[in-house]
Amino acid sequence: MLTLPAMAQQPPRMSVETSQALFSVMAAINACGYDADLSQSLPLRAQVRGEVLKAAQSQEAQAALRNMCAFYEDHQQDSASRTLSNYVSLGLNMADGPKPELKTLEANLPPDAVFVLGFLPLLQRFAEAADLNAIWVRHRRDYEQVVQLLHKPVKDTLLSTDLYLKRNLSGYIKHEFVVYVEPLAAPSEVNSRNYADDYYMVVSPTSAGAVRLDQIRHTYLHYILDAKVMARGTTLQRLAPLLDTVKRAPLEESYRFDMGLLLTESLIKAIEARQVGGRKGPEKEKTQQAWDSTRQGFILTMYFFDRLAAFEGDEVGFDQSYADWLHDINLDKQIKYAAEVPFLKSSTPELVRKSQHKELLVDLAERALASGNFDGAQNYAQQAIQKQEDQGRAMFVLARVAVAGGKLADAQNYFERAASSSTDVKIRGWSHVYLGRILDMQEQRAQAVTHYHAALDAGGPPELKAAAEKGLQQAYQPPAKRPID
Repeated sequence: MLTLPAMAQQPPRMSVETSQALFSVMAAINACGYDADLSQSLPLRAQVRGEVLKAAQSQEAQAALRNMCAFYEDHQQDSASRTLSNYVSLGLNMADGPKPELKTLEANLPPDAVFVLGFLPLLQRFAEAADLNAIWVRHRRDYEQVVQLLHKPVKDTLLSTDLYLKRNLSGYIKHEFVVYVEPLAAPSEVNSRNYADDYYMVVSPTSAGAVRLDQIRHTYLHYILDAKVMARGTTLQRLAPLLDTVKRAPLEESYRFDMGLLLTESLIKAIEARQVGGRKGPEKEKTQQAWDSTRQGFILTMYFFDRLAAFEGDEVGFDQSYADWLHDINLDKQIKYAAEVPFLKSSTPELVRKSQHKELLVDLAERALASGNFDGAQNYAQQAIQKQEDQGRAMFVLARVAVAGGKLADAQNYFERAASSSTDVKIRGWSHVYLGRILDMQEQRAQAVTHYHAALDAGGPPELKAAAEKGLQQAYQPPAKRPID
């Protein structure tokens, strides 16, 4: 049997990368006067700024620069941080390549990117006139050296988080967690985004080469935990009365109306408090941080803090413990506790900004699948098809649900339809890989090889290429079942 872990689930993709799209946007706004934290930035930032202005000496480039900077001046917000945030969102929704252009449908752009969307055609004209691509190519190696510098501390931060939670990584469906390094941004600003189930960060090192690892861990914890709450509808409904207890708290509006967000952020705050000073850090300082978060309105922080303290000495992994923690929350006790909390007058702004456009049914289908809710995933995916949403993604979800249920004929049909209808190279590529595996199991090797070649031709990330090449080297063999004792 073709098992779900073997076929329809892939390890999560976590990486530290560069982005030419972000470079183009940031080089442009630097040329227009964005200079926040310039003295604390890597010397590379000043060097690139000088080269961009030198390249913009022609009459055509000067005209493009004036028009672009006029837009930038007209769309500055009440702080350099908010202004930067808009352009980061625009850059994250652009395709990498010599020409700045969108990769996200305009209708699906988050509002902060829409606010500065008019900047894009002006940037396109300036990028061509000043040949920003040549400057990017010239400094690509410099960017890669910065990535290499940060790769180990970022990797160690993520690994230490996984080890603390005792996570079993083999069962997680692949979604992206990408840290983009952009030295042209202010080092004091870290921008994090959640688009559907993918998470992105944009960081800039200080002149000493340092970045905020605690903020990277915070975003990574969202990456781990956000999808988990999607399958806990009954629990969230039971705990919903807690929302009334935080009306006096200085929380962002989203936490006042979404029990899932409040629960997850409380757990993240508790994990961060347990990490203060490392495993052997002063318990008093850990407790104080958890209490400070509680006073901001994250009312379950102390509950999770106490459960985590016990968890650290257990052998049980996070997934099993998480279910028990939610089950054991005493609602009446927590409501009484919340009534006695002296809330602060202000709270720390949330780091991870979620996409604000309406969530698609296919997004809900993928989230349900990630949480192991196969019936929900199938239902949402079928509705997405009826509503004529992204057909390829919906078919891909239905294919993986069929695999989970052992319905290989249905899976084959859905994978074929996903491969032919999707515009996403990853979905097309993985659909061909899975079709090759199904055909290998049916001893139709020649047809299987055709699909592995099609997967290679589709392009996509390195893990997709590796899976396709492995399929070409030898026929797929499903994992052997363990004998029953």
